[in-house]
Amino acid sequence: MSRFSKSILVLALAGASTAGFAFDKYQGIGRQATTAEVAAWDIDVRPDFKGLPKGSGNVERGQELFEEKCASCHGSFGESNEVFTPLIGGTTAEDIKNGRVGGFVKGDIPQRTTFTKVATISTVFDYIQRAMPWTAPKSLKPDDVYAILAYFLNLAEIVPGDFTLSDRNIADVQKLMPNRNGMTTDHGMWPGAPAKKGGIGNGGKPDVKNVACMKNCKAEVQIASTLPEYARTAHGELADQNRSFGPVRGTRTLGPEAAKKAANATTLELATKNGCMACHGVAGKIVGPGYNEVVARYKDQADAEGKLVAKVKNGGQGAWGSVPMPPNGHLPDEDIKTLVRWILSGAK
Repeated sequence: MSRFSKSILVLALAGASTAGFAFDKYQGIGRQATTAEVAAWDIDVRPDFKGLPKGSGNVERGQELFEEKCASCHGSFGESNEVFTPLIGGTTAEDIKNGRVGGFVKGDIPQRTTFTKVATISTVFDYIQRAMPWTAPKSLKPDDVYAILAYFLNLAEIVPGDFTLSDRNIADVQKLMPNRNGMTTDHGMWPGAPAKKGGIGNGGKPDVKNVACMKNCKAEVQIASTLPEYARTAHGELADQNRSFGPVRGTRTLGPEAAKKAANATTLELATKNGCMACHGVAGKIVGPGYNEVVARYKDQADAEGKLVAKVKNGGQGAWGSVPMPPNGHLPDEDIKTLVRWILSGAK
């Protein structure tokens, strides 16, 4: 949830007594949020430090907490590039002095990290408090957040090793952030009076003119797979492995025919593993009928799948001669259905 939408939510909940919500109109549906519930949502920390909780934490305690709760994703010194990009690195004493990361100015920065990009220390505090650790967000107490952030600041050589960060000195630390001057407010998304009149931002004036910036554009956008040809089929049909909802779909790597062939191969493995192929041939009788004979007998029967599923599960005798069909109740129902559909589709 964005800070803007959360603020709207908080204002709405706070004014529920006069706003006329659903629980006012429809009895028994919903209720007014309690003060404690509103407070649980309203924990964001603004760049001017409004919302910052009272507390403190030192570098030593921060290192202990970081090793326990954070290092598995970020590395022992915040330098890991294994799970997430590095938190620390890429800044210099000169950057701390100037408030602008020189690597961005010169264009030779080797690696973007959190402390090369972030302009406000409150942003880092806010994110840790609301979203970390990855597996247990909002589980850190304010003193824990102060301590972990103090450890970060020490790793970035912004504060000394015996430093204690608190709500009383965090504004002073802001004046040492390496990229504190790297954020512009001269755009339409930053409201307020124009900067030249002493305000912040440009008064909400749009910074785009809605004029086409490209020429000879293609009428239709086509997304091409970035997989090299030799690797396209390495994991089968990707499109069938992706979830069926949401904006992202897997690219078709095999094509319809190849995908069908791959599915058939997988089901043939299932039939072989469970002993089906010891008694049934695909195109002829072994002990029991061939699958081609089964397809011919059950052709045009609307309930063919149900009958065959029951036959495979429960077994039987006499339909194809004197040799009995043993029951297969040990097989999962989904596996039995998969095998039966494969047989009826003309097993290959």
